[in-house]
Amino acid sequence: MTDNSHTRSGPGELVLSLRGVSKHFGAVSALTDIELDVHAGEVVALVGDNGAGKSTLVKVLAGVHQPTTGTITFGGKEVTLPNPAAALDLGIATVFQDLALCENLDVVANIYLGRELNPLRLDEVAMEVKAWTLLNELSARIPSVRDVVASLSGGQRQTVAIARSLLLDPKLIMLDEPTAALGVAQTAEVLNLIERVRDRGHAVIMISHNMEDVRAVADRIVVLRLGRNNGVFYPDSSNQELVAAITGATENAVSRRAGRRQAEQGAPSA
Repeated sequence: MTDNSHTRSGPGELVLSLRGVSKHFGAVSALTDIELDVHAGEVVALVGDNGAGKSTLVKVLAGVHQPTTGTITFGGKEVTLPNPAAALDLGIATVFQDLALCENLDVVANIYLGRELNPLRLDEVAMEVKAWTLLNELSARIPSVRDVVASLSGGQRQTVAIARSLLLDPKLIMLDEPTAALGVAQTAEVLNLIERVRDRGHAVIMISHNMEDVRAVADRIVVLRLGRNNGVFYPDSSNQELVAAITGATENAVSRRAGRRQAEQGAPSA
């Protein structure tokens, strides 16, 4: 395990701490004794193969699933997350991969969906001003907050979903595959947005299979394998270390394969 004491920027206060968190679905153990710390103003990437437990862990923190055992400490207090509303009230916002946007509604309506200012008498002007203010703070490239979401690019839709998650100023934001299916320019736009969210002081957990994106924005990289912790790494960790932790290959096995390749390349021809 690589566990150096450096990050891209000094971490702030400890926002989230998990100790011994496990989740069982009947006889199946999806998570076993997970430990994780996330600080304000840092991006922690969760990586691992399919079935590693990443999505289950995010759903536990989002209040979708309840842990079988273990403790969750948030903001210095041990907490329970019985449902998504409780997680959101506590200050944990989640942007799932499907984004949950209404394509026939405009940007303002999507940002405020279910959280309208004075729902008995909508204040459209105040909502529009606040939506523009939030998007401007994020340097978001949205042509108009009155454009329907169906007319936006994939990167712009991701921006709207992230802006909506920031509306209640959560301490922790979780992003599930935020750059999946995006082009190069849209991916860069979303990665820049994630950095700006971090710079605002929010703690960020990002699930991603794209190691290039992970290295671009993550301060720490937490590897899960078969529902267990399998290493903490940093953007300057080698691909060999990360691949070995993700796949379960030992360093010796990786080294042996590399040695065989070198021997084959250096062998004289018959």
